[in-house]
Amino acid sequence: MSTIEFYNKIDFIKAALDAFAYNLTKDKSDAEDLFQETAFRAISNKDKFRPDTNFKAWVFTIMKNIFINNYRKKVKANTIIDRTDNMFYLNSGKNAVDNAVDGNIVMQELQKMIKDLDDSIKVPFMLHYEGFKYQEIAEQLSLPLGTVKSRIFFARKELKAAIKGHYGDYHTIRKKLTA
Repeated sequence: MSTIEFYNKIDFIKAALDAFAYNLTKDKSDAEDLFQETAFRAISNKDKFRPDTNFKAWVFTIMKNIFINNYRKKVKANTIIDRTDNMFYLNSGKNAVDNAVDGNIVMQELQKMIKDLDDSIKVPFMLHYEGFKYQEIAEQLSLPLGTVKSRIFFARKELKAAIKGHYGDYHTIRKKLTA
């Protein structure tokens, strides 16, 4: 096939190629670029076209392959690979500030709840909270071991009730947050 015949065949199917390019890209300017790239590749590889085969299918296959390759390049270019150990760095900006205000407020409220406990249960509870064992608390306060355990239990029970009264039921709050 001569070069002129080759150009004429491309010109003959230009309208169909334009429509196919627009169908792939959904953008007029990208469709024009795709058509030009397809025509360039077809002309530069005209020696690979075998006579007596479907010319239109050959050119459409070139266009489709160019589109797929370009799409894969775009997807790969937009992929961010994070090689850090955790995902914190993806979500933090340069100006991220660690603000513990909420935690401080909650701790102040909890400390007030503990302070409001009766001294008979607050003292054993605080000693246990500070890391003392039951036996050590019993010896320090001159109380039987069972009494120390029960007072710590009652302190926990009162704190749970105070927390529930102040913040509400944990499961109810959790359901509201996930709904």
